[in-house]
Amino acid sequence: MRATRAPPPRPCGKLDRVNTQEPADGWVEAPDGRRFWGRAGAAGLLVVDPDDRVLLQHRADWSHFGGTWGLPGGARHHGESAVEGALRESGEEAAVPRDALRLLFAAELDLGFWSYTTVVARAERSFEPVVSDAESIALGWVPADEVFGLPLHPGFAASWPRLRPELGSEVHVVVDVANVLGSRPDGWWRDRVGATNRFLDALSRGARDGVAESLVSPGGRGDDTQVVAGRPDRSASPTDAAAFAAGSAAEPPGAPTWRWPETTAVVEGEARAVGDTFPGLTVDRAEADGDSAIVARVRGLRDVSGVAPRVVVVTADRGLTDRVAALGAAVVRPGAFRHAVGLD
Repeated sequence: MRATRAPPPRPCGKLDRVNTQEPADGWVEAPDGRRFWGRAGAAGLLVVDPDDRVLLQHRADWSHFGGTWGLPGGARHHGESAVEGALRESGEEAAVPRDALRLLFAAELDLGFWSYTTVVARAERSFEPVVSDAESIALGWVPADEVFGLPLHPGFAASWPRLRPELGSEVHVVVDVANVLGSRPDGWWRDRVGATNRFLDALSRGARDGVAESLVSPGGRGDDTQVVAGRPDRSASPTDAAAFAAGSAAEPPGAPTWRWPETTAVVEGEARAVGDTFPGLTVDRAEADGDSAIVARVRGLRDVSGVAPRVVVVTADRGLTDRVAALGAAVVRPGAFRHAVGLD
């Protein structure tokens, strides 16, 4: 492990009495008297690098559960998303560069009166953390298999067994663009290229926002039932006793609730003339028919040594559904997908 080297706690309040004009730095009190930091909730950032090491913070002795190891993070500002809070706090505490990260997933735990989100990201280029304030004794890259050898913050210790196996997981979404466009009789056929450009612009924004884990999970929705996702609040994972968290959450601590999958949009025919710049998307211009390109894409993703990524195809085409299902892909119907990424 590589490490770099180093004000007192603050007031307490109950969430139902919080004035949003007050600073968000402050304690929230649970019904049983336990305290949780952050009047607007809290968030932390878990970064994994290509060598399967995670960035951890050795917490200052004066802090909550001082002397333990956990994630850079802290109280969210009022009105701040959990992702923004985690990125801001990790930048302030550890000089983590945002442009070095690719978001993978978020694990949310909402206790009703307080919430915390573990935001998980992959480092796409190397960087060295820097102790930037008095909240850290040290910062270090720890091999994932050695994390449990450290004295861990109780909340992180409760979440880590569920977070650990997800660090290497990959989720790919492959969108049958012609089929998704065809699911809405809005006149798209009058200007196929223009309609596809508008769709890809919207899909690009949706890809940057991410999707609910329920949409892309193995037991996710494959019909047109609407997935209630909207715009993510992304708030939570425990920062106190594991027993309290386990008794208050439907999922185990650390279970992903939001996901940023790799997204490929397959276009065919006239639509291949679409533009080139759609951040967060890979545009596959099918040489022949779109179905064959989608099947080839799924086969290429699934036919790998080791653990194959989870692949989800967005289509309502029954023949294509059968072909990709035979390769191990899941299928989500256009209506559910459009709603989940904010296209409807």
